[in-house]
Amino acid sequence: MNLITQIAKARAGEITPAMKYVAEKESLTPEFIREEVAVGRMVIPANINHKNLKPIGIGINAKCKINANIGRSPDKSNIGGELEKLAISLKYGADTVMDLSTGPDLNEIRAGLIDASPIPLGTVPIYQAVNDVEDVKDLTVEDFLSVIEYQAKQGVDYMTIHCGLLHDMIPLATKRKLGIVSRGGALVARWMNENNKENPYYVHFDKILDICRKYDVTLSLGDGLRPGCLADASDDAQFAELNTMGELTQKCWDANVQVMIEGPGHVPFDQIKMNVEKQIEICKGAPFYVLGPIVCDIAPGYDHITSAIGATAAASAGAAMLCYVTPKEHLGLPDSEDVREGLIAYKIAAHAADVARHRPGARDLDDAMAVARGNFDWEKQFELSLDPDRAREYFELCNVSHSEDEGDFCSMCGKKFCAMRNSQKLK
Repeated sequence: MNLITQIAKARAGEITPAMKYVAEKESLTPEFIREEVAVGRMVIPANINHKNLKPIGIGINAKCKINANIGRSPDKSNIGGELEKLAISLKYGADTVMDLSTGPDLNEIRAGLIDASPIPLGTVPIYQAVNDVEDVKDLTVEDFLSVIEYQAKQGVDYMTIHCGLLHDMIPLATKRKLGIVSRGGALVARWMNENNKENPYYVHFDKILDICRKYDVTLSLGDGLRPGCLADASDDAQFAELNTMGELTQKCWDANVQVMIEGPGHVPFDQIKMNVEKQIEICKGAPFYVLGPIVCDIAPGYDHITSAIGATAAASAGAAMLCYVTPKEHLGLPDSEDVREGLIAYKIAAHAADVARHRPGARDLDDAMAVARGNFDWEKQFELSLDPDRAREYFELCNVSHSEDEGDFCSMCGKKFCAMRNSQKLK
């Protein structure tokens, strides 16, 4: 068997250029990265046809990563709008992006994003498969598989495949308050229900593995039965699918295909740690990639906050990558400003978890910020900020009366009441 995939090379004892690059970025040794990839605890999504890629490592022993979802809807945005969202994602620190486009021009949009993106790009192939037929029930097995092959050839680095949702799980989902809230999961469930057949992604999983191994596409096993409200969290449907994902994880590893596992959605705060630990046990340490989780259902317009709270808890418990949520979640297609808001919220969540897990160098910027604050070095504070533009904007808006020689306080406390200014006099 040709050693094409990162996991195959790692198992053969080879330290690839991608592993060396990841090791440098993570402040870890190349041999440690190779070992993590070899046992499946880390993935390096790196399609052999994505030529301008700067590899990243996703795993419990690497810094927590963030994905930004972008993509057009059938009646909104175009290639220009999606390239703008990609540029915003890169500016504000996304580690990966997923193109979730539906509607026309999907191949052109995806090709443009791959060409412009130095970070891994993911997709959900069923969106394109369904886009090309009148009704989801009309899809053939060839339709399901041909889209995966086409996108792999284009250079897609990882794909969400809803292969763990089986026909006998549908009754479990119908007992929920919100049923199936995953777009891909609902489409697969409808196809199974209306054709009275098993999930084609599950039945033909070996063929999917053949495609992924050919191009080194990382599989992201999609949670089609993720809970869409607190009442549905941690139920029989969710964990039945997770058990199937555990089975398919081993199949991926046996085929030398990299794999990560997607996780819930809406989860009460006190259940998050249990969910992460259960995934790690069932899927034998494969990287966990979670959406949120959103910890309450009553804050539309602010779900970048409700989910960042859950994301911090999940990442602290061992989730390897966080899928951001924007303020438009549940309300509409996010624009560039929503992408910015969602990314910064998740940069905060991921960084807090990195500090909590004592990852190498995680607190260095925080310590540097403390020094800059003590020295009233505003420029340094802006430089160290997750969003330097916003920090500078607010400072200049609130301190318009400052002269050049009055930089040792801000308008929150003023000169007389500034705690740090008074602390300096204690010395």
